[in-house]
Amino acid sequence: MTTSNDRPVAVVTGASSGIGAATARQLANQGFHVVLGARRTELTEKIAAEIDGTALPLDVTDRDSVRGFVDYTAELGARLLVNNAGGAKGLAPVADADEEQWRWMWETNVIGTLRLTKGLLPALVESGDGHIITVTSVAALEPYDNGAGYTGAKHAQAMLHRTLRGELLGQPIRLTEIAPGLVETEFSLVRFDGDAAKADQVYAGLTPLTARDVAEVIGFAASRPPHVNLDTIVLKPRDQASASRAHRRQ
Repeated sequence: MTTSNDRPVAVVTGASSGIGAATARQLANQGFHVVLGARRTELTEKIAAEIDGTALPLDVTDRDSVRGFVDYTAELGARLLVNNAGGAKGLAPVADADEEQWRWMWETNVIGTLRLTKGLLPALVESGDGHIITVTSVAALEPYDNGAGYTGAKHAQAMLHRTLRGELLGQPIRLTEIAPGLVETEFSLVRFDGDAAKADQVYAGLTPLTARDVAEVIGFAASRPPHVNLDTIVLKPRDQASASRAHRRQ
């Protein structure tokens, strides 16, 4: 493990790939010492070596894993928390809902965000210029058919984050919600249990966002002066109008 070397400390969850990995690189380029948390430490260790950061094992669904992660990062002096860990499982109507898939989505997106946020809040406030950035989704803004498990979890995650905006009013801490539309990462591959053909169809005929697109927006929010709070940022591909409406070329 390396130390922060007087750089401000940013914590990124779900940092082994996709938006999390891109965000870690973006924030490192902006002068942060990044602590990368994820289950796949073989991936985060490579990124940490590349950006002179710190990789720690983290399973947001495991209370003990979160406790150990929080204890270390709080001692290091976290100033920025990017709640990025999350995901979707399945695409079934409510009538055919798989309770285990729903449970995983709520544990990962909602309870995981709660655990990290609650655990690091004292350190973020103590920093004198704390910032919590939570990556939700356009699924936190509207429903879509066959997606109730994910949209429900993302709505709950967003409400957790937005409630903090009022509860922490007057404290030296900012809160930003990033709500992306279609981003081509491992997201759909996880949703369809590794079925690459199904995952590819999600992005067929349009140009989706990239992980780097989202990371750059996160970096922009993090780089604003302390008195500037970007509450909610919604970003979608030009080809996407809503969670259920997109233009696809033949």
